[in-house]
Amino acid sequence: MGLLISQETLALETGALETGAPETGATETLASDSRAMVFDCRSHLGNLTQGKKDFDAGHIPGAQHADLDQHLASAAGAGGRHPLPEREVLADQFQQWGINPTTRIICYDQNNGAFAARLWWLCRWLGHDEVFVLDGGLDGWVRQGHPVSTVQSTFPQGHFALKPALTNICHVADVLGSSNTLLDARDSARYRGEVEPIDPVAGHIPGAISVPFSDNISEGYFKPASVLKQRFENLDLAPNSPLVCYCGSGVTAIHNVLALLIAGYPEPALYPGSWSEWITDPDRPIETA
Repeated sequence: MGLLISQETLALETGALETGAPETGATETLASDSRAMVFDCRSHLGNLTQGKKDFDAGHIPGAQHADLDQHLASAAGAGGRHPLPEREVLADQFQQWGINPTTRIICYDQNNGAFAARLWWLCRWLGHDEVFVLDGGLDGWVRQGHPVSTVQSTFPQGHFALKPALTNICHVADVLGSSNTLLDARDSARYRGEVEPIDPVAGHIPGAISVPFSDNISEGYFKPASVLKQRFENLDLAPNSPLVCYCGSGVTAIHNVLALLIAGYPEPALYPGSWSEWITDPDRPIETA
């Protein structure tokens, strides 16, 4: 299973470095006999065009832009602000990008990995396991002196084919199942209902535990697996309770999915609609504080 890839490993793969050694641990090494494709997932909630503008201004050489709203979600509505795209539609987009069954996919964003993790999860949802998140994102790439480009790369159409999903999903009707443990990835103030800058209703799903995704990282990099493991152990999670990750719209929740896997936990389920879907039905309960 692909999790993280280091800056050094990607630099070697793309030819940005002639020498160097990849890191070990949660970071995986790309196979030299498999073509890698890099995707810039930078996005800005509330500004639908800024991610593409940032990409056009400079990106990792050879990268293509994967837009959250255009490519990685379907239209907002009853399913929340970022519902999952149709699997067939996304698979067709993968072909247009040039992805093949053996392609190794590297996803990055500006730094914290939240948007990159969305593409990482979607790849696995389509059955493609050769996918990695660039630890440290573009900021880390630039800090290490690697080049950026404004060239718009294109590739021949790929032959990507759908396979059974490698992910777990919890649908809205099952969210309050008696055995589930819900993990809310939003910041604590939003969880408590003290502020709500995006959605029309504040609060959280009853019984959920506040687990802000931002605590998975330090200076733009994922914390070591041992530190993440201790973080989740400190939550005293019920050992036999299925974990369900949610956030505002099913994006940053995946950061917790990835962090739990890095920490050695079984893969939790994602509630894709998250809070923005939950509140569309006034009969669904909410909690504050």
